[in-house]
Amino acid sequence: MKTTDKFPHTARQAASLACDASLPAGFPAASPADPASGSPSLGLAPAQRRTLPNGVALYVLAADEFEVLRTTFVFRAGSTRQRVPFSASATANLLSEGTRDLSAAEVAERLDYYGSWYDVSIDRDYVYISFAMLSKFARETLEVAGQVLLHPAFPEREVATYCAERRQRLAIERTKVDVEAREAFARALFGARHPYGISSDERAYDTLTRDEIEAFYRRWYTADNCFVVCSGRVGEAEIAAVEAIASRLVQGDGAAAPRFPAPATQHEVRVAHPGAVQSSIRIGRLLFPRTHPDFVGMQVVAAALGGYFGSRLMQNLRERNGYTYGVVAAMVNFERAGYLAIATQVGTEVTQAALDAIYAEIERLRTEPMPDEELALVKRIMEGEMMRILDGPFGIADVAIENILCGTDNGAIERNLAAIRAMTPADVQRLAARYLAREELVTVVAGDS
Repeated sequence: MKTTDKFPHTARQAASLACDASLPAGFPAASPADPASGSPSLGLAPAQRRTLPNGVALYVLAADEFEVLRTTFVFRAGSTRQRVPFSASATANLLSEGTRDLSAAEVAERLDYYGSWYDVSIDRDYVYISFAMLSKFARETLEVAGQVLLHPAFPEREVATYCAERRQRLAIERTKVDVEAREAFARALFGARHPYGISSDERAYDTLTRDEIEAFYRRWYTADNCFVVCSGRVGEAEIAAVEAIASRLVQGDGAAAPRFPAPATQHEVRVAHPGAVQSSIRIGRLLFPRTHPDFVGMQVVAAALGGYFGSRLMQNLRERNGYTYGVVAAMVNFERAGYLAIATQVGTEVTQAALDAIYAEIERLRTEPMPDEELALVKRIMEGEMMRILDGPFGIADVAIENILCGTDNGAIERNLAAIRAMTPADVQRLAARYLAREELVTVVAGDS
């Protein structure tokens, strides 16, 4: 399973380059680029939206030149919705482990026989369930999809096996300084009781029951909590097969959304790890969700700091000082919050020197204008990453999903690229000065005794 709430980088974070909050939901054609800019328009075809009788929105991104089809069901059923620890991820991961008519082995065998691909990804807010297939085997694959989505059985044996395995895996993961730092950073940003900051004890897997998993499924895998995106070679027969699944999702019982208290931020945290030879460092701060007007600009700031191999932090920590093999900076977004984070691992003996170097690069960005040629390179790298993501129907679908979650349209891609291209050294300095003051930063170090 892929999880998308882990820093440093995920496909969804990259797709957030395309998010824009200025337009209502819907997918009109992308606007052309300014001819004077010398940059071509992306010319993305608009998605077609259908609303099913039970309220599920189905978005279709047709690309007939490809012989593949992907259908993604998005449910607002991430970990912020759970009342029982690990029930959200367990539900998502156990959907295919046995259904009303198929065993777990039969689900896997049928998908494998037709060369189809099944993926579940969960973050704090959402679950993404995707079925990718050759278009000619859409009917057979979607028959399995219907079983997985509508009739999961959550067999007792599979639940017990899953919980035991995940408990052991998480216990092992938490012996690593990077995992300790990541979890401590979330707690430092939001607070240990905040839905975005909670880290449950792995022993909670010992008491997680099948009934609790089934209850989570019935509460959140509902029509009012779902939309669907189809991309690739998709005709009316394939659309009808997807509609047959989505239209059978039941209405929810009006379950209350989780309470989001104000973040309880702690600015300095040290996590002792006796015997560690490396320290894991996280530095950043709470900012804003992807719908904020400064989000795209702060993506440029993050990219300049640590968004590519030749970034300022890489040149300082790796190339000049040899403190680390790699360092990365990025904007991370959730539905109700967003933050900037810098992550690296260094030898324990150079922990303080690495921290000082990171702070110095942040301060230099705040007080000195970037050279024009450096900013031009950052822009080209960001634009190239977006072109890479949009090279194929599945990447376009990922960006479309992100735009739906933002309440906007695929024209946001052009608008965001235009905003990136328009950034000046003064803009970068202004944003860094406004949002990256030393006293506002959160610093977490795990492993440095």
